[in-house]
Amino acid sequence: MLRIKNLSKKFGTFTAVDNINLKILKGDLYGFLGENGAGKTTTMKVIAGLYSPTSGKVLIDNIDIQSDPVTAKLNIGYIPDQPFLYDKLTGREFLYFSGGLYNLTRKNINDKIKEVVDILQIGSWIDKKTEEYSQGMKQRITIASAILHDPKLIILDEPMIGLDPQSALIVKNLLRKKASEGAAVFMSTHSLPVAEELCNRIGIIKNGRIIFEDNRDAVEMLKSNINSSFESLFLELTR
Repeated sequence: MLRIKNLSKKFGTFTAVDNINLKILKGDLYGFLGENGAGKTTTMKVIAGLYSPTSGKVLIDNIDIQSDPVTAKLNIGYIPDQPFLYDKLTGREFLYFSGGLYNLTRKNINDKIKEVVDILQIGSWIDKKTEEYSQGMKQRITIASAILHDPKLIILDEPMIGLDPQSALIVKNLLRKKASEGAAVFMSTHSLPVAEELCNRIGIIKNGRIIFEDNRDAVEMLKSNINSSFESLFLELTR
């Protein structure tokens, strides 16, 4: 579903992403880990088409996002680390706006809004203006807007920021559901327990390079071999 080939991104003389390769399949719930400044957000913005790569390719369902960006982006749902909403719109109006960007019919948008209201439990405040929303409410509306069109690839940059435990559980259950339905989920997080709980595959990036990449079984075996927690393993790898 997502194929990254020899991807690099430079800003002037600074290399933020350094020749990385990744392959994420349908049904994967992939945890992308790393310290602040490691290159996680830059990688995600290149995948989402917000940055152009300096070199390399990003293929979304075998579609090159540089040569055919519109078609590729129709397959993506992107949730940034800082949700952006139009303050004077209600949550429902924002979802109508988002659905229109993906050429959904009004009936289709109505049906999908009913679905996400139920899944994300946002019905009690969806008709309030988003300027009244807490961080967690903004995050859930942003997630709702990103999945209206049933994307094949869901990209989430620190999705648990600002979420209370109940909201976090709702989002985790949604991600499990989407992966079970065949979507590929690519998620960055600083929460090692969340990654360990949710993800079937883990990648760790440091200084723009992938330093570890394997499935959860391999992670568990490595932890067992060195008699270590996931946190200790992560700290050792990124030291």
